[in-house]
Amino acid sequence: MKSIPQIDDEKDTKALISSFTKLIGLGNLGKKVNFKRHSLIDLVTVIVWMIKARFARKSLPRFDKPVNFTKRTGRNVLNDGRINWQKLICLAAAKLISSLRPVIDHRRRLALIVDDTLMSRSCSTKTELLARVYDHNKKKYLTGYRGLTVGWSDGNTFLPINFALMSTKEPKNMIGKAPVTQDQRSIAGRRRAQAQRQMNDVTVELIKQAIDEGVPADYVLFDSWFTSPKMFWQLKQLGLDSVGMVKQSKKIYYRYRKRLYDVKGLYARLVASKIPKKENYLYSCVVQAQYRGHAFPLRLVFATNRGKGKQYLVLASTNTSLRPKEIIQLYGRRWQIETYFKAAKQYLALDKSQIQSYDGQCGYIAVTALTYDLLAWQERLNTDDRTIGDIFYLMNDALPDLAFEEALVYLMTALKEAKIKLTDKISKIIDNFISMLPKCIQNALEEPA
Repeated sequence: MKSIPQIDDEKDTKALISSFTKLIGLGNLGKKVNFKRHSLIDLVTVIVWMIKARFARKSLPRFDKPVNFTKRTGRNVLNDGRINWQKLICLAAAKLISSLRPVIDHRRRLALIVDDTLMSRSCSTKTELLARVYDHNKKKYLTGYRGLTVGWSDGNTFLPINFALMSTKEPKNMIGKAPVTQDQRSIAGRRRAQAQRQMNDVTVELIKQAIDEGVPADYVLFDSWFTSPKMFWQLKQLGLDSVGMVKQSKKIYYRYRKRLYDVKGLYARLVASKIPKKENYLYSCVVQAQYRGHAFPLRLVFATNRGKGKQYLVLASTNTSLRPKEIIQLYGRRWQIETYFKAAKQYLALDKSQIQSYDGQCGYIAVTALTYDLLAWQERLNTDDRTIGDIFYLMNDALPDLAFEEALVYLMTALKEAKIKLTDKISKIIDNFISMLPKCIQNALEEPA
């Protein structure tokens, strides 16, 4: 995510947050997310104060005292187990996306992106549902949670739209306190039960909830941790196509030309068939996957793993009409959720909560997501002039997805064909730059228009 110019004026900050809360209709979401208090303090007032604390990079106890309520009231709102924080994020994101739809090219593929991140809590043994969780990057168990997140992207803007704070169901890995309630009739009880289920099953639940709340999407993107025939099949039943990286496992087989192969065996089969490798990828083929007796087609794309010799990556999509290059391009959009994790942790203190209540931690994550949504919305206003008014939307067609090579060739060709007289120094700079480009781009520049 690009940096947002810092707002020094307190009035500007207040006006910005007020515009955002009105845009998403935060004042009307209180009853929908089961916000119930006997006092006159509404949900908007409390959340606005918490967002200001994030901008000030301070924890709630150290932030300025609110005007109309006490800090204890803000803490009680976070710890309120009746509030459906997941639904709040879904509804707010749906409102924000609807405001962006007029300036999104109809040809763009709207996608949900799924991933999880480590929420480390090394010294909090009294924290509810704290567990030993496996860190995929460090390849070892650490104390904390897995922050499962579902985001939405149109290729330009990324918005977190749902989440779950995952713990463990294994007693030997449970370090913190037991859940304070397991009553499945309450939101708090269902939330805690969800934290102890399989992550892939919870992922499907979060995606279904987001779709039901009005978040538009055509695809779901995820890495190899979530990829399985079961996941592909379940998402297809929700009307969503998927693009994911396939595990190179010997336990999963695909049917290709009436024979079963694992991924490595299929790659060897394609190499032996002497099919010529493509320019942008190695091989591509359509196979049949199975889940509980249901067979469905998958397009597999074998791509070179850059910088790792002869290793290769395997992408799969349930939309077999997509070209291999489109599948690679669409999967590349998954990196946006990694950018969200980095920005949320580094600037919004996503993993710095000291709250011991499980409900409070979920509320803390929800406020972080809303703050990021505000920044993403403001970034879109600053970088896309068409959002300033209808005149920009009517006079400018939305730009489709454009590959980097195509954009670079277009730019250099325009410079070469410009009618203005270039100085010798500028001409030398352009020639030197072209000489350092890959041969494929140089060839494209030399082709006649």
